[in-house]
Formats: sequence, structure tokens, C-alpha cells
Amino acid sequence: MSVTDTFRASVHDLDGRVRAVLPGVMVAVLAALAATFVAQHYAMPAMLLALLFGIALNFLSEPGKAAEGISFTARSVLRFGVAILGARISLEMLTSLGWGMIGLLVAGTVSTILFGVMLARLIGLGPRFAILTAGAVAICGASAAMAIAAVLPKDDRSERNLLFTVLGVTVLSTVAMIFYPILTNTLGFDDVTAGAFIGATVHDVAQVVGAGFSISDTAGETSTLVKLIRVSFLAPIVVLIALWWRQTDSEGPRPPLVPGFVLGFLALAALNSFGLIPAVIAGFLASLSGWALLAAIAAVGMKTDLRHVVQLGLGPIILITAETVFLAGIVLAGIGFLTLTP
Repeated sequence: MSVTDTFRASVHDLDGRVRAVLPGVMVAVLAALAATFVAQHYAMPAMLLALLFGIALNFLSEPGKAAEGISFTARSVLRFGVAILGARISLEMLTSLGWGMIGLLVAGTVSTILFGVMLARLIGLGPRFAILTAGAVAICGASAAMAIAAVLPKDDRSERNLLFTVLGVTVLSTVAMIFYPILTNTLGFDDVTAGAFIGATVHDVAQVVGAGFSISDTAGETSTLVKLIRVSFLAPIVVLIALWWRQTDSEGPRPPLVPGFVLGFLALAALNSFGLIPAVIAGFLASLSGWALLAAIAAVGMKTDLRHVVQLGLGPIILITAETVFLAGIVLAGIGFLTLTP
């Protein structure tokens, strides 16, 4: 076969692949657009709405024209969205907070994940589910849940567990967005301390922004910065989870040592740290990441039957709520220590 024939065959295969996935991708994008429209007009979390719209369109994931594209969006578009999220991270951002706060964020993340694994064992839930929920709570909510799910071995409960986790962290983030500003005011925190607490504890970025700026501009800016530091933990935590699972699960398929989307995240973070990504492009990539993750979570909703989520019972609700309360307690204790330390 000549080079020309090989090229034509490649183009033909690509065209066929695009035609196969396009209907499902478009359905997921439309769900994301609808979620964004409703969120902007009614002050609701876009991620939660995308998930609910996806659940309502569950029938589209049955064998048909849209099924392959929905699966592609829930898997490949998700990983793309997580990868380009790295364009929001820089080394300067990390060092601007001070080592005390960075240490507190690291301690909160690690201890919350360990707490989740231990509590899950006590109440009879598996380690995959514990890591998924605890990672989502400790790092950045729905985005972290989807990234962690991408490296955990798949079974017949994977999509159901991801759906529950995204739903749980989004609802808890919304509750925290309302309650935490009241809590910080009651505790007498100044604007900077209040923003640091909110950024270190609320799960999703949108709710962090909403809660922080509801106090003041200073609190909003601080909470956003602290939250983005937590987002930067996503890549190393995902790598550690992949490494850990390779060591403990010798029977199932082994995840890659460093997933490709994590490498993409790290590469963009490094480029941004060296100032090689112009602000306009960084902003565009951040926006594109948000859209990709919205479409991906809508696709996850389409692929999951809500009846299976209901069957999970009370244990998962206790687990994810306890993880959220534990993280808040750790951060409060850490802020108290940092405040008292000269």
C-alpha cells in the first residue's frame, strides 16, 4: 500500500470515528449548554444541573446513534478537560500563600483520604468507593471525582459510584456555600482567614467563589487562590492512587503508571509557571476545561440508571458527609494553630 493509500485509509477511519461519536458528543454538549443557561439565570450549580439533565436523558445511552458518543464524552472528553485544567496552576500561586497554609492544605488532603478509607472499612464499603469520595472531598469536588474514577479499575459499579460522588459533593458544596460564611462570621474570622477556610474546605470551585465573594472581595480572592492550590494537588494524588492500585490489585487490569491526562495537566502547569502560556490562552483553556467537564458529567449521568444509585443505601451518604465534616475540622484546627503560632 502506498503512502497516499495509507493516508486516505487513515482519513477514512477518522471520518468514520467522528461520525460515530458526534451525535452523542453533541447531546452531551447541549446538556452542558442547558445546564449553564439555567445555572446563570437561577443561581444554581451548573455541574449539578448537567448531572441531572444527563440522568433525565438516560435512555439515550441505550444502543443507538448516540451511545458511542456518550461513552466517548464520559471517558475521553473528561480526561481532556482535566488535562487542560493545568493551565490555571502555577508555582508562583503555590508560594504566594506561605508554607504554613500549603502544609495545612497538604495535611487536610492526605488525612481526609486516609480517614475516608478507614471509615469506609468500618461501615462495610470498598476502598475504591472510599478513595473516590474522599479524593473528591479533599481536592476539588466533581473534577477530582472524575479524574480519580479515570484511573481506578472499572467494574459494574464504577459509573454508579461516580454519579453518587458527583451528586454528593455538589450538594454538600452548595450547603457549605450557604453555611460556611455564617460559620466564619460566628467564629470572628477576618476576611483573609474566612477566605482561606472556605477555599480549603468547600469542594467545587464555583461554590468557593460564591461563598468567598459573599463575604467580601478580599475573602473571595483569598478563597479562590486557596482553592486553586487544592486543584494543583489533583495530578500528584491521581498518580499516587494509580501507583497504589498497581501494587494492591494484582488480579485486575493495571492502570498506567502516569495517566496521559495527568502528564498533560503537569505539562501545562509547568508551562504556566514559566510564563509561557499567555493570559488570554490560559483563560481560554480554563473556560474550555469547564465546558469539557460539564459535558463529561452530563454524559456520565446519561450512562447511569438513577435506580442503581438509590440502591446504595445510607452508608455512602454517611461516608461522604463525614469526610466533609472531617476536612472542615482539620482546617479549623490548622487555622487555629497557624494563628497562634508567631
